[in-house]
Amino acid sequence: MLAFFWSLGAFILALGILVAVHEWGHFYVARKCGVQVERFSIGFGKPIWRKLSKSGTEYVIAMIPLGGYVRMLDGRIDDVPPELESKAFNNKTVLQRMAIIAAGPGVNFIFAFFALWLMYIVGLETVKPIVKAVEPDSIAHVAGMQPGDEIINIDGRNTPDWEAVNLELVSNIGGDNTVVTVRNSSNTEKELTFTLDTWNFDPDIESPLSSLGLTPFRPNPTLTVGFVGDDSAAKEAGLLPGDKIVTLNGNKLASWNALVDEVVESPGEVISLAIERDGQQQTLRATIARRDTPQGQSGYLGVSPTFESWPEGYVFTHQYGIIEAIGTALDKTWRLMTLSVEMIGKLLTGDVSVKNLSGPISIAQGAGTSAGYGLAYFLSFLALISVNLGIINLLPLPMLDGGHLMFFIVEWIIGKPVPEAVQEWGYRIGGVLLFMIMGIAIFNDIARIT
Repeated sequence: MLAFFWSLGAFILALGILVAVHEWGHFYVARKCGVQVERFSIGFGKPIWRKLSKSGTEYVIAMIPLGGYVRMLDGRIDDVPPELESKAFNNKTVLQRMAIIAAGPGVNFIFAFFALWLMYIVGLETVKPIVKAVEPDSIAHVAGMQPGDEIINIDGRNTPDWEAVNLELVSNIGGDNTVVTVRNSSNTEKELTFTLDTWNFDPDIESPLSSLGLTPFRPNPTLTVGFVGDDSAAKEAGLLPGDKIVTLNGNKLASWNALVDEVVESPGEVISLAIERDGQQQTLRATIARRDTPQGQSGYLGVSPTFESWPEGYVFTHQYGIIEAIGTALDKTWRLMTLSVEMIGKLLTGDVSVKNLSGPISIAQGAGTSAGYGLAYFLSFLALISVNLGIINLLPLPMLDGGHLMFFIVEWIIGKPVPEAVQEWGYRIGGVLLFMIMGIAIFNDIARIT
């Protein structure tokens, strides 16, 4: 329950920031163009806080934190007195109206850059992309990947950590091949060609790495308990962090994985665990919990181990000075933008399934997880969602900023507004498509957690 409220709080904070940034873009440029802004609202529904400024703009925080809006004076929907006609949105030039609409997504991209710039100044601890194991006969194995290889770039783009590797691999979904440059333990570099025509990647059950046959290097787990879940079988049995598990049902354990294998295969069974605690050995009895998986019932103890230390040089911190971080943040922002556009294109061509769409539940989980890791990770999450928000809003659907821009571009070209009847039908069709996409995303979210 605590995790739920943590994720919910992080989600509301993240969405509030991003909505405020987006709507501020519209607001700022509208004011610069001389448009009277009637209301600036974060959220929808009944206001829980409001303030009227001297300029006549009402600032509002509303009850439903799932968006926001800027309400501008507009002669198409308002009775505009003669003295305010020059301040109505519809009376501005088409280029001014385009600027006002484009400012929302534009500021999302600027905010993403700022968040990443700040992240690189704060410093992000990360791990070099060194391969621990390669599955036999996998795509990576056929290409020549070896355990111990470090992935240094993909298709010419540097990959200093696993996040960068995953981004570049995802960008190759639907492609025929990709060139991966690796460096082995002898510091020798070589190029490997991954043939992707047989690559089937389902993000609900695997990662891009595992689907290619790659296992990232991680320190091995020890038999010492690191964490015990609340209301878990391990908690009821009396296990504590720091306990070393020696035997299971009288059999000496060789590794943590051996314990996991035994537990998974024994749902509902009572087991005996010999542990060492404070130099003393004692025996505990635990009833293994059950949980449903796609493969059937499996056992669950509710405990995780401590791990061996990372080898020297494997963990490093992405941290730059104020000036140096500018170029790095610009490059990362641009890559997130291009990748978002690529994914939308792959969605339209069918290379990426609609099952991969994520909605508010997945975003909330991501917000909670990233916030739990620290400020730098939360800033990275904000940048990613801000870029996606900007790109999605530029789609040429009449309910979105991109749809308004589409109508204004046509008006600019032909010299007169698009007929209102055409716009009305466009809004209806765009609304249906938008709600369909939202429905699919929410359905996918629910399917992932059930």
